Amino acid sequence: MRKTIGAVFVLIALCVSSSAIRAGDGIELQIVGTGDGIDLLRALGNDFHRTHQSIRVDIPPSIGSGGAIAAVGAGKASVGRVARALTSSEVASGLIYRPVAILPSAFFVHPGAGVSALSMGQLRDIYAGGITNWSEVGGANVRIRVVRREESDSTLTVLRQMMPGWRDLKITELSKTATTTQEAIETVRDVAGAVGFGPYSANLDPDVKVLRIGGLHPLDPGYPSHVELALIYREGAIGPAGSEFMTYLASENAGRVMSLLGSVPVSK
Repeated sequence: MRKTIGAVFVLIALCVSSSAIRAGDGIELQIVGTGDGIDLLRALGNDFHRTHQSIRVDIPPSIGSGGAIAAVGAGKASVGRVARALTSSEVASGLIYRPVAILPSAFFVHPGAGVSALSMGQLRDIYAGGITNWSEVGGANVRIRVVRREESDSTLTVLRQMMPGWRDLKITELSKTATTTQEAIETVRDVAGAVGFGPYSANLDPDVKVLRIGGLHPLDPGYPSHVELALIYREGAIGPAGSEFMTYLASENAGRVMSLLGSVPVSK
C-alpha cells in the first residue's frame, strides 16, 4: 500500500500509546479485551481525545475477547473489545455488540526469511510441517519457525472458516503457540525464520514482512480472510464518556483513521 510522507507522519502520531496522554486529564474510558485491532483502537482513542480533551481513552494490553465479555458482564468494565460474535446466551445476558471495523487477516514473516509471497498451497504446507526451510519456496536458507494461535483465537477461527484448505488443517506440532496478537508479532519479529498470523495493521510493516497470499495483499479485493472488531457494553452502564466515544466511531474522522491503518469501517 502506497502512503504519502504526510500520511505516514499522521499515522505515527495517532498510534502513540494512550499512556502518552497526561493521566490527570479528567475522565478515563478504559476499553479492555482482545489484542486484535489494539493499534487501531489506540489511534482512534488519541484522535477522539483531540476533540474531547476531558476524556482519555485507555486501551490496556490484551485479556482476550473472553476476558472482555467476562469483565463487562460482571460490571468490572463498562466497555470491552472483542474479535468474535457474541453467543445467544451472551446476548440474552444483556450485552450489546457494536461493530467497529473489518480487519483483514495477515500472514507475516521475519524479514530474514527472504520471501514476500506464498501460494495457498505453500502456506498450507508450511503450517502442516511439510515445508521446513524458506529455501524450499525461494527464500533464504533458514529453518522455518511456525507461530500459531490457540484454537479458540478469533483469527485462527476465521482462517479455518474462510481460508481455502484450512478448515481441517492439522498445524505442525513443531510450532510455538502465541497467546496474544502482540506475542505473535513480537515472536515473528525477534525469531529468525518465524512466520505467524494476526489482524492486519499498517503498523506491521516496519517490524515484519507482510506476505501476499495467492497473489493478494491483505488489502486487496478478494483476499479471503478477515476479522470483525467490535465493542461490547451493557445498556445503561456505558456512561457519558462511552456514549461520546460510540458517537465518534461513526464520524468521518474515525473512518479516516481506520482507513489509514488498513481497516474498513463498519457503518452503524
